[in-house]
Amino acid sequence: MIDMFKTHNRSLTSPPEDAMAVVPGPADGSLSHLTRALYVGVTGDVALRMQSGATVTLMDVPAGTFLPLRVEQVLSDGTTADGIVGFW
Repeated sequence: MIDMFKTHNRSLTSPPEDAMAVVPGPADGSLSHLTRALYVGVTGDVALRMQSGATVTLMDVPAGTFLPLRVEQVLSDGTTADGIVGFW
């Protein structure tokens, strides 16, 4: 496969290169990769810890939403959304 962009510098504005299913976990856990974005597949609340360590709950995130956030953990307490995918 030809990748015409492999020599280009990566930045936060370039498309993500990988993804993982996100299972919300305890506050003392973390994702394997810091995200560049989250996708929410099923409407609900998303409680998360940002790269800075700040915690926040995003209320009623609609299904099909991409959130351009640097997230280190999606928290099980407070998260009702499902089908969450992390991109980096």
